[in-house]
Amino acid sequence: MDALEVVKPGLLTTVQDLGRIGCQKYGVPSSGAMDQTALRAANLLVGNEEGAAGLEATGEGPALRALADSVIAIVGPDMEPLIDGRPVECGAATEIRSGQLLDLGRARRGLRAYLAVDGGIDVPLMLGSRSTCLPAAFGGFQGRALRRGDILAVGAVGTRPVGIKGRRLPQGWLSPLGEALTLRVTLGPQDDRFTPEGIRTFLTGTYRLMPEMDRMGVRLQGPPILHRSGADVISDSIPLGAIQVPADGQPIILLADRQTTGGYAKIAVVLREDVYRLAQATPGQVVRFRQMSVEEAQASLRRYEAKIQALPQTWQSGGAHPSYILQLKDRSYRVSVKGGEGTYRVSVQEQAGRKPEGGEET
Repeated sequence: MDALEVVKPGLLTTVQDLGRIGCQKYGVPSSGAMDQTALRAANLLVGNEEGAAGLEATGEGPALRALADSVIAIVGPDMEPLIDGRPVECGAATEIRSGQLLDLGRARRGLRAYLAVDGGIDVPLMLGSRSTCLPAAFGGFQGRALRRGDILAVGAVGTRPVGIKGRRLPQGWLSPLGEALTLRVTLGPQDDRFTPEGIRTFLTGTYRLMPEMDRMGVRLQGPPILHRSGADVISDSIPLGAIQVPADGQPIILLADRQTTGGYAKIAVVLREDVYRLAQATPGQVVRFRQMSVEEAQASLRRYEAKIQALPQTWQSGGAHPSYILQLKDRSYRVSVKGGEGTYRVSVQEQAGRKPEGGEET
C-alpha cells in the first residue's frame, strides 16, 4: 500500500532496518541503521517488529505527504517535526491522516532521526535486508537516498494494540550525548601492534570528531597513537565499531557501511550500544575511550537488550503518562499529566523550535 510521497528529501534520507547479517564473508557491507536503538524504539512505538524498515534522516529531515491514514513515530534528535504546521511530539506514536504533510526540520542536539510507520517501509528484500547500501548502490529504495517525488509503500498492518496512539518513550530513556562522549571499548584484535605508551595514549587522550564522517566511519583527531613497527597488517575482517589506526596515529572508527576487510591495525572495538550513541555525534564532539573486559562488555550487552525488550511492558503496565501539545498563537507548550490513585500533577513546558505555520489558538 502506498503510504508516503516525498515532497522534500532532506539532506540524506534512506531506508534502513537492522542490516544484512552474515554477508560480510561475501564482501557485502552490513549497512543498517546507524543508531539502531532509536530505530528499534520507533518501531516498537507503532507496533512493528523492532527490525522493520524505517527512514533514517541525517542532519535535516524530509517532508512527506501521507497517502493513507497511518501511525508514525519519530525517535532521535529533535527535528522539530510538524504535521500541517502543528508540532509533533518526538518519541511518541502519532496518527497522521491521508493528505497531511509531515515536515521534519534540522536536527537539534544530535544528527540522525528515525521515522517508523506502522506496517514498516515496504521495499524489496535483498540478502535478507531492506537496508540501503550507499557505497554499492543497492537495497532500500532503488539503492539510493530518497528524492522528491518518490512514493514509499508500507507493509500490511495487523491489529493495532489498544492505546498505541498514547505510547511514548519514558522520560530519560534515551540519554543525551553531553559535552564529552565516553566510548567503552575492548582492546584488540591487534592491540599487540601498539606500544604500551600508545595504548596509554589511546585510553587517556582526548579526541575530537573531524568533519570527515559518514555512514562508513568517522575520523578522530588527538594525540597520536604509537605503533610498534608500522600500521599495516594482513587484511582481515572489520567488525562494527572497530578502531583502525593508520600510520599518522589518528584513530578511525568504522560504522554501518564500513568496508568488509582492512589492512590497518585495529587497536580496539567499541561496544555496540556506544556505536549507536556515536551515530548521533557531530563534528567537534569530544570523545574519550574507556577499557572494558570482554566479560564486562557481554554483561553490558545483555543489560542493553533487556532494556529494549522491557520497553513494551512500560506501556502495558501504564508506565507512560499522557502528554499533549497545546498551541497558543505562535507558541507551543507540552502539557504532561502524571500520577494516579486520585492524585495527579499537571506540568507545562514551553517548546522551543520552529514557529508552527498556519496554527490557530486552541
